[in-house]
Amino acid sequence: MDTEDDSDLLNFLSKVGLKKFYPNKITLRPLLEINKNSVSDETVQSVEDIPWCFLRKLFKINAECRNCTQFSNNDDEEDEVENNDPFKIYTNDSTEDNDVNPLDLITALFLCADSFLQQEMALKMSMCQFSVPLVLPHGHNSQCTLMLWALRDIVKEWRPHELSESRGFVEESIVQADIPLYSFVRLKNSSLSKSEFLNHILSLGQYNNNVFIHREMEGGAVQRKIANGLVEVCWYLPCGKGNLDILPKPVAFANLRGDICESPAQFSFLFQVSTATFVFLDKVEEDEHKILTSLQDVRSKLFLVVNGKDLTKEDMMSTKTTLKELDLPNTNVKTKEPKINDAKFSKTLCGAIRKSLTVVKTTTNIENMLDKAAELGLSVDECTSEEQKNAAEEIVKGIGVQSIPDYKRRQLPSQGINWKRLSRLEMEECRFKKAGEQGLEEYKSQLQEEKRKIKVELGKHKLSTAMKCFIENLSEGDKEKRDFFLKWLKLKLNSKIRPIIQHSLLRQKLSQLSNKKEKDIKEIAELDQALLESSLGIEHYMREMGLIYEVSSQSKDSANKMSHLPGLAAEMMLDGYPLELLDGDASNIPERWVTDVLMELHKKVGEKSRLLVLTVLGVQSTGKSTLLNTMFGVQFPVSSGRCTRGAFMLFLKVGEDMQSKLDCDFIVLIDTEGLKAPQLAQLEDSYEHDNQLATFVIGLSDVTIINVAMENSTEMKDVLQIAAHAFLRMKEIGKKPVCHFVHQNVAGVSADAKNMTERKHLLDQLNEMTQIAAEMEKQPSIKAFTDVLDYDIEKNNWNIPGLWHGTPPMAPVNTGYSEAVADFKRNILETVKRDESDDVSQIPEFLEWIRSLWKAVKYENFIFSFRNTLVAHAYDNLCKEFNQWEWNFKKEILSWQTAAELEISETDIKYDLHHLTTLVESQKSQALKKIAEQEKIMIQKLKEYYKSKNRHVHLIEKYNTDFLNSIKSLAKEIQSSANNGLDCALALRKSSKEAQEIQRKHREVIEEKVMRLLSDCKHSTLSEDQLTDEFEKMWTEVTVNVPGLKEKDIPAKILEHFRENFLNRNVNEEFQNITDRNEIARGPFKVKTEHIKKTNVVINKILQKDMKEDLQDRADSIIESCTRFIHDTAKPDRDYNDCFTKELLEKIDESLKLKCRNCYTPKFEIDLKLHICGIASTKFHEMHKKFLLDRDPKVQLKKYKDQYLSDFLGLYKQGDDCQRKSTDFIRCCIRPAIEEYISRSLGIDIVDEILTSSHSAEYSSRSFFQYNIQQELLQKEDFKAFVKYICNYEIYVKDWILEHIKQNMSKEKTLCKLQNRNLQVIVDKITEATEQASKGEDGVLLPDNKESITHLINNMREYLKKDISVSVEAEKTTLFQIQSTCHAFKKSLIKSLSELKEQLQEEFSNSEDITETLHKLPIKPQDVLFKQVFGCGQQCPFCKVPCEAGGNEHKQHHAAVHRPQGLGLYRYINTEKLIEKLCTTDVHSECTFRNTDTKWEWHPYKKYTDYYPDWHIPPDRTIEASDYWKFVLVQYNDRFAQEYIAKPADVPEAWRTITKEQALKGLKDAFNIK
Repeated sequence: MDTEDDSDLLNFLSKVGLKKFYPNKITLRPLLEINKNSVSDETVQSVEDIPWCFLRKLFKINAECRNCTQFSNNDDEEDEVENNDPFKIYTNDSTEDNDVNPLDLITALFLCADSFLQQEMALKMSMCQFSVPLVLPHGHNSQCTLMLWALRDIVKEWRPHELSESRGFVEESIVQADIPLYSFVRLKNSSLSKSEFLNHILSLGQYNNNVFIHREMEGGAVQRKIANGLVEVCWYLPCGKGNLDILPKPVAFANLRGDICESPAQFSFLFQVSTATFVFLDKVEEDEHKILTSLQDVRSKLFLVVNGKDLTKEDMMSTKTTLKELDLPNTNVKTKEPKINDAKFSKTLCGAIRKSLTVVKTTTNIENMLDKAAELGLSVDECTSEEQKNAAEEIVKGIGVQSIPDYKRRQLPSQGINWKRLSRLEMEECRFKKAGEQGLEEYKSQLQEEKRKIKVELGKHKLSTAMKCFIENLSEGDKEKRDFFLKWLKLKLNSKIRPIIQHSLLRQKLSQLSNKKEKDIKEIAELDQALLESSLGIEHYMREMGLIYEVSSQSKDSANKMSHLPGLAAEMMLDGYPLELLDGDASNIPERWVTDVLMELHKKVGEKSRLLVLTVLGVQSTGKSTLLNTMFGVQFPVSSGRCTRGAFMLFLKVGEDMQSKLDCDFIVLIDTEGLKAPQLAQLEDSYEHDNQLATFVIGLSDVTIINVAMENSTEMKDVLQIAAHAFLRMKEIGKKPVCHFVHQNVAGVSADAKNMTERKHLLDQLNEMTQIAAEMEKQPSIKAFTDVLDYDIEKNNWNIPGLWHGTPPMAPVNTGYSEAVADFKRNILETVKRDESDDVSQIPEFLEWIRSLWKAVKYENFIFSFRNTLVAHAYDNLCKEFNQWEWNFKKEILSWQTAAELEISETDIKYDLHHLTTLVESQKSQALKKIAEQEKIMIQKLKEYYKSKNRHVHLIEKYNTDFLNSIKSLAKEIQSSANNGLDCALALRKSSKEAQEIQRKHREVIEEKVMRLLSDCKHSTLSEDQLTDEFEKMWTEVTVNVPGLKEKDIPAKILEHFRENFLNRNVNEEFQNITDRNEIARGPFKVKTEHIKKTNVVINKILQKDMKEDLQDRADSIIESCTRFIHDTAKPDRDYNDCFTKELLEKIDESLKLKCRNCYTPKFEIDLKLHICGIASTKFHEMHKKFLLDRDPKVQLKKYKDQYLSDFLGLYKQGDDCQRKSTDFIRCCIRPAIEEYISRSLGIDIVDEILTSSHSAEYSSRSFFQYNIQQELLQKEDFKAFVKYICNYEIYVKDWILEHIKQNMSKEKTLCKLQNRNLQVIVDKITEATEQASKGEDGVLLPDNKESITHLINNMREYLKKDISVSVEAEKTTLFQIQSTCHAFKKSLIKSLSELKEQLQEEFSNSEDITETLHKLPIKPQDVLFKQVFGCGQQCPFCKVPCEAGGNEHKQHHAAVHRPQGLGLYRYINTEKLIEKLCTTDVHSECTFRNTDTKWEWHPYKKYTDYYPDWHIPPDRTIEASDYWKFVLVQYNDRFAQEYIAKPADVPEAWRTITKEQALKGLKDAFNIK
């Protein structure tokens, strides 16, 4: 390169800001990054912006990209200064420095771009129908460069006229196609624009297209700085229509910029490789004459194009002299006379070319120009990658003459028949279509074994020669070398495969069959598959590499050797290579491979991998891939005959300037195979396949683009139904993708007029399809598409014009297409603001979605099969929070209720019953307000939870209503419980009132008699024994007639409620038989034949026996549960209340609903309730009698007999009674009050302690509670415990919780600490109250006299009324005739209180009977915790596993792990063997079931929701998930059979190999325990 040229180049590069990128330093990757520049459509602000603006527009296939080279500082380019002289003469110097010639820009960019960006630029320019560089000036070592590598990616299609009849076409790489080349050059004095004439020629029959830049174009007149010597090339390609094609075969046109004297090497090269060269000239100068006359073989190869306008005599002579010397025929000289216009002259030139074509004998291709280029001193742009080229050739050479399917079988064996078999087995594992009569669990185990064998077979494959070479070259540390290798391999494979596919008999036969009126769909499908198997691309080698890794875990050695592959693939993804997500050939995902690749990528980006996933769906060959390519500048394959199969994903980096706005680090593009492949649309499984694919990719996506064709109504309806189906499924599982509908090939002008009508039509179609999909998915509440997702008829529809502006292959690209796509992209990225509650998925979450969605789509019922650990975690986290809120709600109301009940018990007995009732009603109103407040707080917490981030709350949106209803239900339950508590407190107060009245009257009589006796005895001197005798006589006389309390007829009351329970039911006859109440519930309850509901099905004796035993088991379970309730209710310090019987009958009703459903007669219900009421009658009567006995006035008075005797003797002796009285007061009045206070507080404290201690997790959610119980059962290995857990779940849980509380309270004397803490609190309060009470209202100490003691006690009572209840009768009795003074008494009181505290502390410390303490508590912690974790109490109708759903008002019951049905007491009727099948398997199979609910008629398991609509039974998340119960059944098979009076189950052999450790691991996996 000479110094002047060097200077011009560097100056120009500096001007446009590219100097730092020279040479070849701009790479492709930054240009694909999503940043503000890639979204904005701002005008060029500076000259340095021009190259980047050009590249951005070029990558969007925008033909206007060449127009962004002009930079103006004016806001309006059309503004002119009024005083400008219109006749001013402008010179080249007047051109602004800011202007850039597009050719200079293109040359500069090719010089600064690396090899891969050059290819990409050339490809995009070719798509825009621009000319592309063939020879680049200023190249390596001052040489010009032949751009062979840059052009290698360009593949063109055309139809030569000889193929018009057969409708065949040619598809070939442009550098390998043998196409005649016509070069256009000029002499320096040429006034004709060869570029304009070339454009005219190429545009004949089409719209005028500026293929070559010329001086009349924007920027074309700007003086060129570096582009002279550039050779551009473009191709004319026929479409096969004679009336449109200007030439019958393809022709290449080369255009040398500048005159031939400036670029002799380029001219010489072009002349030698061209079929003909057209030289444009006005005259021939001496140096030009020398060049032209030195040429060889000019007669057939050289054409002169002369401008006949304004020629001087000398000019004409110079031309004629040259012609003569060249000996050119006149036909080779084309003169443009002034009267001939450009269009006509263009036809003349075209005619010359057409004529020349008829005599062309040999053609060459660009690839074969290498030698000539080297000979003439041109460098070639691909000589740096020879090593990689050879490696790629070595792989392709391996194909040889064998067929592609044979080659793939030998060199890519992993993706062969075994991988496809494995895929089919995995699908069968979810559907059991071929199970036949075989037991399902046995069949499942058989499938597992077959899968294992296939994996072993796959693991045995040794690395083939091709794969060894492929992996070795990929593992190359140099990224550039790896990229060259992959590109070479792609190019070489395409060259090899393209002709095979294009000319194959398969393709011709497929075409013939598809064009027939009556199509053989099966044959078409087979041919399509065969054609598919004949394709071979890099994706097949990448797939093989993935599958080699997938099965490498079979051997340690193999695993170690392949461990680097995921990292390799992750690097490739970061470099912009797509990864196959779903293998469309086998319909499977290599999960281990995809997971490890993406996790490696996650690590490589520093775990900053927030994703925004975008998918395009639509009919096959409707431009989905082209749309993505245009939007994001990527290269998803769009070649004819090789449509995408399955799904590929590509990661695009998001620039830092957009990361916060988009809330992501990468945009993931998913390109899928087309829906409704036309020739396969009628196949049975076509719709199902499309549905699976659509559900899968829509489930992964944040934005889904649906390509619809309005012109084909049937096709559109099918696509819309598939999409509606997928979106409906996403709504059900908590996904909320954004959806846009794209209408391609819609003319812009007509679109405005038709717009709204067509969009409304689309919405009507969507609504119709949504209703169909909703019916199929059994979601009748959904009536419109807008019920499924947010859809705006204006904002979610896009009209995009057709890609081509005319008839391909010569049609120019439509600028409207590019601009519409760019506008669409901008809108998507600007409006994709995520919901605040949606936390962004990173790669680990994305992988979880891949796993769970793919597993679910393999089942026929997607919604019922979907299980996702992210959803499970999100749901479990909400359950944990909800449980905490629930306890806070309960604790608040329980604390308030305790205080309210204390107030009722404290009410003075002088008030009448009306006052008490009014007080309770007032408290009920307060309770209502308090509960409403707490309910509001809890609802607010739920709302705030759903607004929060980072908890995946959007995935559990559908459960919001369930939890809201549960809060309302909880409030009602607490309201009912509080009302019952207040009613019981009122009843207790009423019962106590009568006893207290009798006691008060007799106390007053006793006190009067004591004083009279004292008066009588004072006048004589008597010994203590004599005094005692006198006191005894008096006591006997006074108490002899103390009346007892009246006993209620409890059995009669219970029977009355029992009758009320059956009101409005025709059962009077049954009641007539109830005669002897004492005989009720004497013996065990026995189910009779008349208890079993009759059915239409003929029942044999075996079945009848089974039905009877089944109902007996259910009845026994209900009786045991209700008996436990009766024992818990019959507390020793309680009196009977009618609400107890009501609650009991409600519990029986609930149990019958849960456990017996429709299998019994009214007679059974009457007998069962009567039996349980009989048990209650006995227990409640005993409780009532004990209550009366404890409060019997005579008994109560007797308690104080010694007290009165002591007082009598003290008064007689006139001693100091201060200390004795204070001790008695503390013992009789304060101690019971303190013990009651501790008892009232202890229940809440114990629950609090457990829910906040290290054991809190066990009660945090129902599922975690289940996990802990089952884990413990497995560790204990106690068969009886398993039976109790399965058959009497409620009782087992209650006992487990009680035992758990006892253990926790025993550890480190926790109970003692809680008691002491409460003791300290109340002692401090009493001490403070005593100090306060000893002062009057003015704060002055009470007078130190006897009378002040009454004031002291009354004041104390007032201060402590909210904390403790001091018995008035006890106080009056204890302080009877106290002789002490106030100050001394107070002092003694505090001392006695301190002694009491120490005494109680010692008792607490020494006490070991925790059970007794717990049973005496008014608020039993075991009951509170039971309600916390027990839930709704529903059990699976098949295996009896309890529901784990949060709240009590959920719409659907579910459980993490189901178990073999035999464990739930089910057996085969004919064999009496326990059923080994799992309901999670059955509900997705072809099997049937029958039971009392089906009235013993057979019903398909698949439609179990017909009978159990509120149960959700998905398949096990993994095969291992149910290992726990399989292990349990195998371990105790015989014992379960013995326990259930059945025969042992036939368990599959595979189950016998499950170990205890595997069972525990399966349990952990099922409950998502890490």
